Amino acid sequence: MDKTYICQNEKDTCDTAIKIAETLKGGDIIFLEGTLGAGKTVFARALIRALCSDSELTVPSPTFTLLQTYPYERGEIWHFDLYRLKDPEEIFELGWEDFGGNDIALIEWPSRLEHLKPGEVISICIEIKGDVRHIHVAP
Repeated sequence: MDKTYICQNEKDTCDTAIKIAETLKGGDIIFLEGTLGAGKTVFARALIRALCSDSELTVPSPTFTLLQTYPYERGEIWHFDLYRLKDPEEIFELGWEDFGGNDIALIEWPSRLEHLKPGEVISICIEIKGDVRHIHVAP
């Protein structure tokens, strides 16, 4: 079921990420989309901290490393930032074929995957409208 959350500030964005984290299960792949500055990093950081049950966990943006992983109680969280990917096939250099089981993948800039996009994903799109952010979630 599609749902839209209206976020007035960064705390609302984090609270929304925490709510969504509670619904995730192993094997889920989340596409996180939005323009530069939309709040993807804030959202991703809150989601990962919630899944890891650690509100102080250091969660850097994987802009330069392209991938950061975090252990959580059921597996690993794979946080991809594909903005700098030049060819979709480069995803395999990051170990994409090893993802699975109880792991959760969070993928920023999923359009870079082109023909390699998996079929079943949770799509989260953050849009800025005036002074608020609209977070659209679609299974």
